[in-house]
Amino acid sequence: MDYEIKEYDKFKFIEEGEGEPLVLLHGLFGALSNFKDLIEYFRNHTKVIVPMLPLLDMDILHTSVGGLAKYVHKFLEARDLENVNLLGNSLGGHVALVYTLKHPERIKSLILTGSSGLFENGMGDSYPKRGDYEYIKKKTELTFYDPKTATKELVDEVYGITNNRMKVIKIIALAKSAIRNNLGEELSQIQKPTLLIWGNNDTITPPFVAKEFNKLIPNSELQFIDKCGHAPMMEVPGEFNAILHKFLKKLNEPATVA
Repeated sequence: MDYEIKEYDKFKFIEEGEGEPLVLLHGLFGALSNFKDLIEYFRNHTKVIVPMLPLLDMDILHTSVGGLAKYVHKFLEARDLENVNLLGNSLGGHVALVYTLKHPERIKSLILTGSSGLFENGMGDSYPKRGDYEYIKKKTELTFYDPKTATKELVDEVYGITNNRMKVIKIIALAKSAIRNNLGEELSQIQKPTLLIWGNNDTITPPFVAKEFNKLIPNSELQFIDKCGHAPMMEVPGEFNAILHKFLKKLNEPATVA
């Protein structure tokens, strides 16, 4: 399904459904298509909002995790969004973490899947090789447990980005910023309910990363999905949506008095 891309001020975003806001932040090679199954499911239960992060459009000085967190803050302020359930995949998870540390007052809960912020394997030291389609195809397939999830459309999208010199410079700047911006010592400050949904076969942010997040974030729970890589919401959307829906429902249950 194609969603209307709305514009407000200088922001572009998708907004579907009604109710409490569920804001989705995509990763470095993420596109709105990464969230299509999630949007389709949750638009019947909540207001799903996907801002189009200007990963490759910011000036080079602000092309960083911190720069993106500032952009998210301006977006949430402009749309007057509060009590937000903030979900991020990969680099989007890293941005969500930085944002939650800086502006906890706007956040109701945090959901991370394949998030950077502690440790990640990038696209490899030799990445990116411009003009080598097979190389980009193999690297894109590594995102998933089942390489067939990397459709030709997805590979073409990544290939198009990596074939543009300025975009490559910005990708490298963001990747380096993510590595430098290690949040290990700050995660204990996050007091919001946090859900970690992780692929058991994630080779980019392997399972030990999820366990470390779970250990360092006080009010967090961790759910692993088998036969699943770095983008569970794309690879196993049914299971991902069920885990997330259960978590969001539990947040809205009245507290029981002992």
